[in-house]
Amino acid sequence: MNASTLWQNYLHLKAAEPKIRARDAAARLGVSEAELVAADPLSTTLFPKWADILGALEALGPVMTLTRNEAAVHEKTGIYANVSIQGEMGLALNPEIDLRFFLHSWRYGFALRGERPSIQFFDRHGDAVHKIFLTPLSDAAAYDELVSRYASSHACVEVDPQREAANEQPDAAIDLAAFRQGWLNLQDTHDFFPLLRRFGLRRPQALRLAPQGYVRPVTLESVSLLLHAAARTQLSIMVFAGNHGCLQIHTGPVNKIVPMGPWLNVLDPGFNLHLRMDLFAHAYVVRKPTRDGEVTSLECYDAAGELIVQFFGERKPGKPELAAWAELALSLPDLELAHAA
Repeated sequence: MNASTLWQNYLHLKAAEPKIRARDAAARLGVSEAELVAADPLSTTLFPKWADILGALEALGPVMTLTRNEAAVHEKTGIYANVSIQGEMGLALNPEIDLRFFLHSWRYGFALRGERPSIQFFDRHGDAVHKIFLTPLSDAAAYDELVSRYASSHACVEVDPQREAANEQPDAAIDLAAFRQGWLNLQDTHDFFPLLRRFGLRRPQALRLAPQGYVRPVTLESVSLLLHAAARTQLSIMVFAGNHGCLQIHTGPVNKIVPMGPWLNVLDPGFNLHLRMDLFAHAYVVRKPTRDGEVTSLECYDAAGELIVQFFGERKPGKPELAAWAELALSLPDLELAHAA
């Protein structure tokens, strides 16, 4: 299907379903979202100079950033500043726009004009990894200058087949004693991924094999209970959501918790979170040792074992986690007790 035909098919679908999202429309049309975006007459392909483009976004002023996976959409509004890239890893450290980049996954970038001007990045499968939308307070002239500076005439999108989920190795192949000791020896939460890599573990298998007492399966209702309790008490929390190309973080209180069909939403000024709860399969309260004391999280996974979202209490290096957060996390209903009831 050529770009012109694809775009006409999209316009027909959009006329029938005005509220359909580009991601869902692409799936209905049998293409990737990157291919659909590339077919948009108002789309400009960008050179893959990711570090330069990300570093130039501060000039746009307040923007809305969106990072998502299949079951979680994380939106933050703020200034896109303090970007630091080292090789294929990077971050943006700001009170509002707090991001971690894994640029080895990025392949395509586009600027989209129209009603909601944006810059959007996609992986080699054509899936969106990160999007930046202009707001009414953004500098439109700076946006135009950025697009002009990084515009490329190369508009061809060739996507790879979707990756298959990695198989777990047999439990018997794991040096269980060494893995559990490695868990107990953790000094920082950032040491957890290297621990998984050292033993060749996916996260769900690691949680299942964790030292006794460090992982507790809880009900999926725990997500709603946690958000409502945090809103009621104004407890400052951290919400991590993203994909293999970008991780986006909210730190602060939450206020307006709104269920809508399968979606559980946080609808606050400057922070929106949309969780498609029918795609949640497992939830765990996880404890990890650090040099600052134990850190407790609520981690949620889909049926394929992919991480959807993580919740922590607000914390800074060198300080223990909030006692009120640990109390809340530990109060979440145990899955086994719920089944027994």
